[in-house]
Amino acid sequence: MTKAEIATIICDRVGLSKKESSHIVEIVLEEIKNTLEKGEDVKISGFGHFMVRAKNSRRGRNPKTGESIIIEPRKVVTFRASQLVKDQLKKD
Repeated sequence: MTKAEIATIICDRVGLSKKESSHIVEIVLEEIKNTLEKGEDVKISGFGHFMVRAKNSRRGRNPKTGESIIIEPRKVVTFRASQLVKDQLKKD
């Protein structure tokens, strides 16, 4: 699903214009991104939990050459679905 598809659904269900719907989608996603950038978690009740996790450096391997390399420490975003979402997926 794309941002444009989400905006279209909002437009159809709420009755806002496509421009307003797109703007709302952009604002919500920007706020989620800014919150994660600050290192804070984002919990959306009934949907899930986005969190920033620090990964330590580790030894890896270049698949092309087989050479051993060190993968630098980094931060990654992880998502854990709520129990409601998990239950809904089990039904299908």
